Amino acid sequence: MRQRCDWLIRADFVVTQDTERRIHEPGAVAVRGDLIVAVGRRDEIDDHWEGASVIDLGESVILPGLINGHTHIPMSLLRGYSDDKALMDWLHLDIFPIEAKLTAEVIETAAAFSCAEMLRTGTTAFYDMYMMEPSVFRATDRMGLRAVIGESVSHFFPSLVARDAEEVFEQIREHAEVLKGHPRIRQAVVPHAIYTTNPEFLHQCRALADELGCLFGMHLSETRGETENCLKRTGMRPVAYCRDLGLLRPDATFFHAVDVDDADMDMLAEGRCAVVHNPASNMKLASGAAPLGSLLSRGIAVGLGTDGPASNNAQNMVREMYVAALLQKISKLDPTALSAQQALDLATRGGAGALHDPSIGVLAPGMKADLCAFSVAEPNMQPVHCVISNVVYAATGMENRLTMVDGRILYRDGLFHGIDYESLRKAMSDLRHWVARKTR
Repeated sequence: MRQRCDWLIRADFVVTQDTERRIHEPGAVAVRGDLIVAVGRRDEIDDHWEGASVIDLGESVILPGLINGHTHIPMSLLRGYSDDKALMDWLHLDIFPIEAKLTAEVIETAAAFSCAEMLRTGTTAFYDMYMMEPSVFRATDRMGLRAVIGESVSHFFPSLVARDAEEVFEQIREHAEVLKGHPRIRQAVVPHAIYTTNPEFLHQCRALADELGCLFGMHLSETRGETENCLKRTGMRPVAYCRDLGLLRPDATFFHAVDVDDADMDMLAEGRCAVVHNPASNMKLASGAAPLGSLLSRGIAVGLGTDGPASNNAQNMVREMYVAALLQKISKLDPTALSAQQALDLATRGGAGALHDPSIGVLAPGMKADLCAFSVAEPNMQPVHCVISNVVYAATGMENRLTMVDGRILYRDGLFHGIDYESLRKAMSDLRHWVARKTR
């Protein structure tokens, strides 16, 4: 007698991303509630499972939902607003001034729009740091994605959200209460960077994360200039500075880690920290290329992120996999430097490590039912000699036919479920005029 499940999803390929990296051809996934209950060859799943609803995707590949390990989703508002500048000029001349004028409503609309972009291209989870994160929470909750979110804080006060550190920390405590027990969204304490904080403030952030039982994240070692300034100011490189402040812990995720040497990477490994690589943003801002091979060889959990859509300019993890693989090859002058399989690992298993969430990143019984499915019938996806090669090197993200989070279908074949995309798109278009007025 067959067991019952809510969804039975079939396709020509199922890429599990399990320890053995098994691919079932053809394959199927059975979902009950918010969990995957079975994955395997299509005939075996059909023999043992009966779905209340059946989706037969045919010429498609089912994958674990892609995980965006570092982003600032409200910055979709500023996509194309400031381009082709060095990081510090980009931040101080353009980004920080317009961000000082943001409102909670603007941030919520822009965050929701980024969620739509991620759902459209197969991303099911992300790690966000920005301002007015309660607005990001409301957008993410409404759109149905999984996330880690944290208020990006610096020691410059008054800020957009608070008069002083005490006030912003109290806001984070209050929001942690709101998020307590949420099935998809967790809290992090995320100081912006070492160059926007001081030692006392970082100690306070770390203590707050411990008090609340939250994750901890921060930009770190993004550029050579950051390293040089840290050496002048403290006599230490950024990673050593963070180690001496007690920030290198197993619940910590550091974004970028571009300008790191062997000693830095050893310290990150010893602290059992996670790192998120952001290749498109690092290339666009000419920050450099993170030494992925050396990070991975030390057993460091490495995820992949887009960074914000103002410095990328997309929230498309399929594009990010492609860029990640090519950047490593050209920076090392080695075509084997990062394989297609390794790039997919960064966007799935590595992303789960970056979000410190062992329930995602793999299609297996007992894992959360977060998945996407890409058509392989498109001209750019044929022929299928190697389905992982096609996903990483040939896909654009727009081949995505299905995005499921927590057992709920949020996007399928051109339609967002439970989302009025046209109204959202119009609201984003109108915000362009808001930006123009604020920058006159």
